[in-house]
Amino acid sequence: MNPSTPAAGDRPDGLTHLDAAGHARMVDVGTKPVTDRRAVAVATVAMEPSTAARLASGDLPKGDALPVIRLAGIQAAKATPMLVPLCHQVALTSVEVEVEVDVDAGRATIHATALATDRTGVEMEAMTAASVAALALYDLVKAVQRDVVVTSVRLLAKSGGRSGTWTATDTRA
Repeated sequence: MNPSTPAAGDRPDGLTHLDAAGHARMVDVGTKPVTDRRAVAVATVAMEPSTAARLASGDLPKGDALPVIRLAGIQAAKATPMLVPLCHQVALTSVEVEVEVDVDAGRATIHATALATDRTGVEMEAMTAASVAALALYDLVKAVQRDVVVTSVRLLAKSGGRSGTWTATDTRA
């Protein structure tokens, strides 16, 4: 480490991702213990019920979208450090992406779960998976409906590491 670069926790304000001059930096996680990490994120996509019906039945101009959406989310989780600045590369052990289509409500809900045994968490991997899966969904249905809306992306739960377990306390999607 460069002697002019403070270590994590050296800032009196506790901002770990900024150096003493206020410049962004990647935190050194090398001394943190390796623990099991888990994070779950959700993305919600609103559309017309007729579009949701075509999504659910696989009757879209680009074919059956659900497997493509799942794969897009998995690929995105693996690419997170390339997409999100200051995000560490973690050794993902599993990424699961599930898509539920509520035809009557005109809504698709994407749940992404990321697992790793590593020194830092996988919240960003889960949220990136859910986000990109939602974007892939949009891409696959836009020939049928252009005004589809990704209404939310959020972390639902995380576990592992020093901060332990956290679960969202509200029920918004």
